[in-house]
Formats: sequence, C-alpha cells, structure tokens
Amino acid sequence: MQSEPSILRDFTIDKRVWLLSTVSIAIGVCATMLAVLLLHCIAISTNLFYYHRFSSAAVSPAGSPLGHWMVIIPVVGGLLVGLMARFGSDKIRGHGIPEAIEAILLHRAKVDPKIAILKPVSAAIAIGSGGPFGAEGPIIMTGGAVGSLIGQWLHVTDAERTTLLVAGAAAGMSATFATPVAAILLAVELLLFEWRPRSLVPVAFASATAALLRVYWLGAGPLFQMPTITATPGISFSIGALFLGALLGLVAAAMSRMMYAFEDLFEHLHLHWMWWPAIGGIGIGLGGLFFPRGLGVGYDNIAELLRGNASMALILGILIAKSLMWAFSLGSGTSGGVLAPLLMIGGAVGALAGHLAHAPVEMQALWALIGMGSMLAGALGVPLTAILFSLEVTHSMSALLPLAIACMASYLVTALLMPRSILTEKLSRRGYHLTREYGVDPLELVLVKEVMSPLPAGAAALSVSTVVTYADTTTRGAAEIMASEGLETIPVIDRTTGQPCGELSLRDLLSGRGRSIERENERLRLFNYVPPELGGHN
Repeated sequence: MQSEPSILRDFTIDKRVWLLSTVSIAIGVCATMLAVLLLHCIAISTNLFYYHRFSSAAVSPAGSPLGHWMVIIPVVGGLLVGLMARFGSDKIRGHGIPEAIEAILLHRAKVDPKIAILKPVSAAIAIGSGGPFGAEGPIIMTGGAVGSLIGQWLHVTDAERTTLLVAGAAAGMSATFATPVAAILLAVELLLFEWRPRSLVPVAFASATAALLRVYWLGAGPLFQMPTITATPGISFSIGALFLGALLGLVAAAMSRMMYAFEDLFEHLHLHWMWWPAIGGIGIGLGGLFFPRGLGVGYDNIAELLRGNASMALILGILIAKSLMWAFSLGSGTSGGVLAPLLMIGGAVGALAGHLAHAPVEMQALWALIGMGSMLAGALGVPLTAILFSLEVTHSMSALLPLAIACMASYLVTALLMPRSILTEKLSRRGYHLTREYGVDPLELVLVKEVMSPLPAGAAALSVSTVVTYADTTTRGAAEIMASEGLETIPVIDRTTGQPCGELSLRDLLSGRGRSIERENERLRLFNYVPPELGGHN
C-alpha cells in the first residue's frame, strides 16, 4: 500500500504574510518620512548651535565662526539630552540598536510611544551640538518604534509585532543610506533572530519602499562617490586585503573595549547619570578644538576618504581625535549611533594603508572602502551586511572580491577575540544574554517515528479526544504540542492507518536532541569507514 505524501513543508508561512506585507509598506513610508525629518532636524540643530540661524541646509560644525566658544556647545547639548533622559525616558540613552534588540527579545517588541518622539529629538540635539555620532542608530530605533506602535494597535502576535518593528528599523536604514539590500541583511543578521519568509518578505517590502521614496526626498544613491577603478585587484591585492581585514578586526575589538572602558569610568562617578552626557560634551568640545572636523556626523570626512585624496592630517585626526571623542562621549550615555563613526575610523585605517603603500588615488579610495567594510563587519558582527552596505553606498562593484575577503577576515578575528559585539555587549551589561548563531532546530531534522517508544500494554485503545501526534511529523512539532498541552508523553498515530503505533516522551525528545550533539562532537575518519553495526570500530 502506497503511503500518503507527507504534509511537511520547507517553510512555516500562512496567508497573514499578506497583511504584514501591506502594513510593512505603510511602515516603510512612515519610517522614510521620519528619517528625512531627523536628518533635517540635525541640520537645523547644527545651524542653531554653531551659526545662530534657522536653516535646514546641511553644514559642518567645523566651519563655525564661534572660535573657542565652540567648546561650550557640546556641553549644552549633553545637558539637554541628560534632562530629556531623566524626565522623559532613559531609553533614549545609547546607540539605539541595542534598545531595539532589547525590545524585540525581552519586551514583546513593545516600544514606549515616547521613544518615537524623544529619540530623534535627543539625537538631533546631541549630533547638532557637535556629537561625533551617526544618525543611523537613532533612525533605526525611531523607525522600529513606529513599527512597534502600529503593531501594538493591530491584533497581532508577538512574532508578527517583531516583524513590524524590524520592518520600520530596516526602512529607516534604507532611507538614510540608500542601501535597501544591506538593510534587509542587517535585519536578518542582527534584529530578526530568524530567517523565515513570514518575516523576511515584509521587512524586504518596507526597505524597498523606503529606498524608492528616498529618491524623491533625499536623492538617489550612491551616497558616496568613488573614483573609477580601472585596474582589476589581483592576488597580491587580495592578500593585502586579507591582512587589512584581520587588522581591522583587532581595531574593532579595541574600539569596543575603549568605549565600554569609558562607560565603566562614568559608572564610578558619584554623580547622577543625568549629568554624564554634559561631561561627555566636555570631551567633545576639547577634541573639537584640536580637530574641528571630528564634530558632528562627518559624512564629508567619509566622502573625502572614499575619493582617495584624504590628507594625512585628516587620517590621523580621525584615528586619534575622532576615536577618543566618540568613545568618551558615547560612554557617557548620550544619544547617538555607532555606524558612521566606525565607518570613518575603518576608512581612515584603510586610507593609511593606501598611503603607506604609495597607492594611486583610486586604489587609496579602494583601501579606504575595504577598511570601512571590515570595521563594520568586525565591530557589529555582520559580515554580509558589511559587504553589501559598502557596495551599495559606493556602487563600486570592482571592490567585491577583496572586500568580501577583508570583511570575513575581520569577522573571524572579532568572533574569536570578542565574546560579544559592540552592540550586544550593552545587553550583557544589563544582565541579558543572546546568541548570534542561527541554525535549523535539531528536532526539525528528526521524525517522531525515528525516536518514539513502543506503546505500553493496554494503551492501544485511544479516545478520539486524546491529544496525539503523527509518526511522520517532526519531533519539533510534537515538542510544541507537548509544551502547549503540558504533557510529558504523547501517543503517536500512523497517518496511513489511523492506528496508534507508539508514544513519544521527553526522554525520546532528548535522544533526538542528542543526535545533533553527537554530530558536533564526534570526530571520525570516514575514508574506508565501516559502521559499528556492520562490524567496524569507532
């Protein structure tokens, strides 16, 4: 008798994905509008603080005519952020991305409505007053807050609300950098904690929506122009990229430890944390005296590095002054992102390598791009995002191979050296743990019939209302039924005959789980291997 085909599917997805996708498109529109608004608010804040005028034109604090009075401005900005955090919400402190991860994993993807307002406003003040931060972290958190608020209004599950939160976060990043594919990958590598069609498709729709609308509001990409690279990077260049990537892995680990060392320093102050951002502002102001181009987001610095004509003064200023200003001020708990500063520092390391190699202009730009991508891959632990992000912000496809080599080298170094990334370390310090390794559940690979036990005597007659599982289903599916029903054992039914054929217990499930442990730990030489059941030896 031919058995019926299995009902098992490759993916767990249902028709609700259409609802989530439609809502995600709307979230993409909202997140794009907020990203544009935040960028304008940063520009307005910068003009007010450094030029005493109301304008949304993008300017750098470095050109301010205030002279030595510029030292005071970051202190004022830090004080305002501290007051907003103290009397508004302390969730506005920090990078933005760790707070989004915390909301996803620990708070049912629920974000306080105040965050959607206070986070962008505080970020605009912090960056506009000279803070050497990126806007992407606050934008990601703000977009995520919008997605969460819409998810709280709708009748959805926690998993669906998480998808909507991440859709807003991805749309915010896509709108800021014109990197729709990298935003999707960032969602997968850092925020979703799964790779499933039910979440990936809505997030992709939100990111694509933001990228389309960005063209009308902020212009088309690429965000940074690079000189045309005529030479094809060869083996020697790829080997150099490998070593540069490994070096950037060490630099990424050092930057993370320096930033958290400053955070520990602030923790030992006998002063309320409300005042810490103002103290961090002192460091910004003093650093700005020696290196004015270290103030603000500094996209112009990144653009100069990627043109290949950055001076040694700019490179060293970024590596020394900008690094210290960023780490000290962010350690104070102010509001700001990590992405743009890390890109700048990594680009400076790459540009320095190009200078030392006496490379032509276009190759110096390529070294800077490789340094940027490697820093992002190592510091955040997102190698695929780093590769695609670097290509999307420059449209320099000729950099693909050496960039991939360098990013993977950096990722390998930091994975070996750092127990956590610069983002997840924040969660660890709050007493939480998460794993960044994603794989198929081992119980999904084991069928019930492979591990079930024989039925005990007299158990063949089953009531119709008894909760059962089937022999051809996965042990994961059976485990979910047992967990939801509070069972330690469950009868197993043959789907073809409809008759009981065994039972599944918790011990059986553990034996199925043990197979993956055996696969991870048992080392065998399989050449001419004979299984023990056929007379062989381990």
